[in-house]
Amino acid sequence: MRVIIAASVLLLATATGALAASEADYKAAYAAAEAANKEAGSLRNQWTTTAATLSAAKKAGEAGDFDTAVAQAKEAEALAKASIFQATSEKERWKDMEIR
Repeated sequence: MRVIIAASVLLLATATGALAASEADYKAAYAAAEAANKEAGSLRNQWTTTAATLSAAKKAGEAGDFDTAVAQAKEAEALAKASIFQATSEKERWKDMEIR
């Protein structure tokens, strides 16, 4: 439940009403999302939804739709950060579920 709440907070925090995104905005947002996804991978907790959202961002960026590309990249970053949160919070929490 906390993971869902954390993901929702991250998604809301990254949602902005940008006027018109440029290619530079897209590249910066995409790089941040890729970095977060790489960190999630190092924790062995990459979500498939993150990869799909990154792919959608790249496709929109290649088509020149930078507003959509930036929004998708920010969503992918939020998903990757949520997966990082999940991996780090559950690293020790499983012990609380252990029968003693």
